[in-house]
Amino acid sequence: MKKIINTKVVVIGSGPAGYSAAFRCSDLGLNTVLIERYENLGGVCLNVGCIPSKTLLHVAKIYKDNEYFYNKGIFFNKPKINFKILRNWKKNIIKKINFGLNNMAKNRNVKIVYGKGSFINKNSILVMNNKKKIKINFKYCIIAIGSKSINLPFNVSGIWNSTDALKLKKIPKSLLIIGGGVVGLEMATLYSSFGSMVDVIDNSKYLLPMVDKDMVFMFRNIIKKQFNIFNCTNILSIKKNNLGYLVNIENNKKIKQDKIYENIIVSVGRYPETSSLKIKNIGIILNKNGFIKVNKKMRTNVDNIYAIGDIVGVPMLAHKAMHQAHIAAEVIYGKDHYFDPKVIPSIAYTNPEIAWVGMNEKDAKNNNINFEVALFPWKASGRAIATCTSCGMTKLIFDKDTNKIIGGSVIGKNSGELLSEISLAIEMGCDAEDISLTIHAHPTLYETIGLTADIFTGTITDLLNEKAK
Repeated sequence: MKKIINTKVVVIGSGPAGYSAAFRCSDLGLNTVLIERYENLGGVCLNVGCIPSKTLLHVAKIYKDNEYFYNKGIFFNKPKINFKILRNWKKNIIKKINFGLNNMAKNRNVKIVYGKGSFINKNSILVMNNKKKIKINFKYCIIAIGSKSINLPFNVSGIWNSTDALKLKKIPKSLLIIGGGVVGLEMATLYSSFGSMVDVIDNSKYLLPMVDKDMVFMFRNIIKKQFNIFNCTNILSIKKNNLGYLVNIENNKKIKQDKIYENIIVSVGRYPETSSLKIKNIGIILNKNGFIKVNKKMRTNVDNIYAIGDIVGVPMLAHKAMHQAHIAAEVIYGKDHYFDPKVIPSIAYTNPEIAWVGMNEKDAKNNNINFEVALFPWKASGRAIATCTSCGMTKLIFDKDTNKIIGGSVIGKNSGELLSEISLAIEMGCDAEDISLTIHAHPTLYETIGLTADIFTGTITDLLNEKAK
């Protein structure tokens, strides 16, 4: 027997994109149903991604800081971690946010339907929940089902993906991470902090190719004491034995090597998984990479169907998805809004963090921009020195013809928090003087942004002023 629900808007998926879309629709007075295939709201980000990983990385950072002060003789007790309590700590944080989302859905009168949805036609979805069938008729639909981890072609049991890794079942003595992207580097940071000997292998030529090479070079120099990174390296085979995993690797010089690892984490990217939706039933067009094609209003080629978040392509970031969610909801309501940001910030929550936004030097060259770079080393920052984080750098890129800021990147403690001023400056079209003449609190880390602008304007006094010469 089918249960039938009629609604104005149905949202498929309750990750940051999905719940943001559903809540915004409700706030605009639109009757909304939210479909979620798993038992908890929040999607990958909350349940097995952003929130648990940042929780564990925060603890790892505190642990390493305590270990540092112990080795300096300032602390007298060497820190130890109770992993059972840590796992429960992580679960309770997720539960707390889960509860908050459920509460907001209830207070907004957003109806939640649990189960797996698939299109019947452009105005109906069938949701399967165990043996129950629920038919939802709608006027508008927002697809926000996210993405899935890419698996390796090797048929070997027991290999972890990022979800498995965040369960923190054990801390292996030796660990191989396949994939040197942001997630792979974060997992390397986490497990190396907790005592694993970690190797990161990636087949690409450069680490973090979207970041300027000088910043990546500095980043690699800092983290080389934590774990090893091997670029231009391929996995030829993986075999499981009584010691763990025998991995045959080959570098760019065609030198092959066998190495044994207790565990392996695969982090080679994510892909859009649309087959379960049966989108062919309604003729939605995908691009060559399998992402749903949308316009700047987040509308698909089917006029009443919208798509947001990971399912529409890179960058696969929660903050991008949440902004797209607002656009889709507001367009459905009748507003003439569209998604067209100048920049989208990115952060690797490693130790130290590395964050970037806007154009890098390569982008500026490709766009024939007459640009200039300003760099401020954190070894000249009082706050960085006082907090033992002087291994850092703030970098800003300016258009010399207009003096406007067009990009920036930061390496160091909490660099992701510093990125906000740079992002806003680019969106607002600020020039170097706007930043330089804004009084920044001292001593702070965000002060380095103002000082970097001072370098460009030739007014720096915290370093030797090369332009004064």
